[in-house]
Amino acid sequence: MILSEPPKSNNNTRLMHIKEFFGISHSSSPKSLHSSSSFTNSPRRRLPPPTYDPSESAAMEEAIVNSEPIITKWDPDASEFNRITFLFRHGRAESEEFLNSVNSLRRAMDFFISTNSTSSVLVIAQNLMQAAMRRLEKEFYQILSENRQNLDPESISSRSSDRSTADGETGGDSITEFDRVSADLKSIADCMIDSGYGKECVKIYKVIRKSIVDETLYRLGTEKFKLSRILKWNWDSLENIIKNWMNSVKIAVNTLFRGERFLCDHVFSRSERIRESCFYEITKEGAITLFKFSELVAKGKKDSDKIFILMELYDANSDVLPEIEFIFDSVSTSVIKTQAQTSMTKLADSIRDILSEFESTIQKDSSKNPTPGGGIHPLTRSAMSYISSLGDYAATLSDILTVENSPIPSSYMETIAAADALSSPVAAQLGWLILVLLCKLDTKAEVYRDVSLSYLFLANNLNFIVKTVATTNLKMLIGGEWVANHRTKVKVYATNYEATAWNRVIKSLPERGSEEVGLPETAAEGMKRFNAAFEEAYRKQTSWRVEDGNLRDELKVSIARKIVPIYREFYEGCAERMNVNVGVRFSPDDLGNYLSDLFHGVSSSGSSSSSSSSSALK
Repeated sequence: MILSEPPKSNNNTRLMHIKEFFGISHSSSPKSLHSSSSFTNSPRRRLPPPTYDPSESAAMEEAIVNSEPIITKWDPDASEFNRITFLFRHGRAESEEFLNSVNSLRRAMDFFISTNSTSSVLVIAQNLMQAAMRRLEKEFYQILSENRQNLDPESISSRSSDRSTADGETGGDSITEFDRVSADLKSIADCMIDSGYGKECVKIYKVIRKSIVDETLYRLGTEKFKLSRILKWNWDSLENIIKNWMNSVKIAVNTLFRGERFLCDHVFSRSERIRESCFYEITKEGAITLFKFSELVAKGKKDSDKIFILMELYDANSDVLPEIEFIFDSVSTSVIKTQAQTSMTKLADSIRDILSEFESTIQKDSSKNPTPGGGIHPLTRSAMSYISSLGDYAATLSDILTVENSPIPSSYMETIAAADALSSPVAAQLGWLILVLLCKLDTKAEVYRDVSLSYLFLANNLNFIVKTVATTNLKMLIGGEWVANHRTKVKVYATNYEATAWNRVIKSLPERGSEEVGLPETAAEGMKRFNAAFEEAYRKQTSWRVEDGNLRDELKVSIARKIVPIYREFYEGCAERMNVNVGVRFSPDDLGNYLSDLFHGVSSSGSSSSSSSSSALK
């Protein structure tokens, strides 16, 4: 006997008809139940009740009977019409009725498994359950596949933002098609998981959503690059691909992966294990491919010019890393998060390596040709342009450079720490590179045979360095004190230049107030000495260069102050009062004209001085 208390006759008759339809006798055992792996893996199994309640048994049998017409009506194998018709298109009322019937059926099955596992009614229930799951699988697939537009990454991502802002509340006009579709998916997933058919549900979801993720990444230009291929690219090609990647990764993280995370969490909210596994399977291949690109680029050639695009790439990774760590925060997705973190680490290592290589490039510069006229050395220009550009990336470098991993010597770090100067690792690094350049310029100055020209070379180049620091972000990093100290050094070089270049000219004149100024017999000889010394200094220095206008004017004024007053006194004493005009080739005003020709890097024939002063040297 199946029922302890007979239900209503119509239900009893229906149950008998159900048994006859499936060919089940009263003594049949539910073998098909145990052959269904999906059902036996159901997470929702109750412990047997402490007592057997006949009335509850009758109610459970009635639940099975009541669910039969609703489930059978939508069995996709029952008719051709059922195969092409979809339940969830008919409205929420009928789909909710179907889901309620399945839930009632499941509870009845749980009851009989706990109280009477050999009951033949379980076979009926199991067949009904399988029919219901076939329908829900079909509905789940149809909703996912036909609503790609409503479930596109951008729509999901924006909806997740709305939900997070509104604390998950929607109502009235705010309900969108996404809300309806995602609610249907969730209700189906909940029902299938509760019924022990979560595996079938997840399989469908993974296939469809993974195809959407992969397709979106493909449209964003994501490819599975190999290092050998990256190494073959020319610089322009690589830079373009990197910039495209930087745009793509923002969209992928903030829209695609974020949206998939939200949808997966919503649909499979019933099971944390399922939603984490599902999200991982959907995103792992595409995400790892996307995040590994930066690591491959970091392994490429360590060209100095490459550092700036690498720092931009580092910034792009840094911008999205917090969101990556949030989205892929589970144990199952930790490998994806680790890949993003590894790429940033490799980029930082590569940037530090390039800084070390740049330092080595300065030290190894072997050019022996002196810069014409003691002007700015090409190494000075290129190095300071590079270093000042590094200063524009100070924020990025501050993440990359620390005291522990700095590529500069520890002795230098200890020295500046003791002096309380260049305290930040970035300032120390840039200050060190400038120091390496200055040391190299000292060796470059040695190629000049004329000592005075070597001092002018050093003054020129140090002045260029100081001016670059003072007019760029380097000043904020290295500090005003550094600028002031090195401006003083420029003046020292300039003073040494004047002393060595014009000392013979100054010494050719008698000391101010000397009796020699008024003696006719010595005046001509003194004028001859001065003429020779000045002409030699002038001819030699007309091809020398001082490119900075301020430094050039300062030198001219300083030289004139040292020479013109002494010469004027000598000139007036011996040339005007003593009427000694023989040998006088320069008036005091002429000297100013000649000095104005200096430091332009042109010969006297191309000067702008007066014709009389120019012809005086012929």
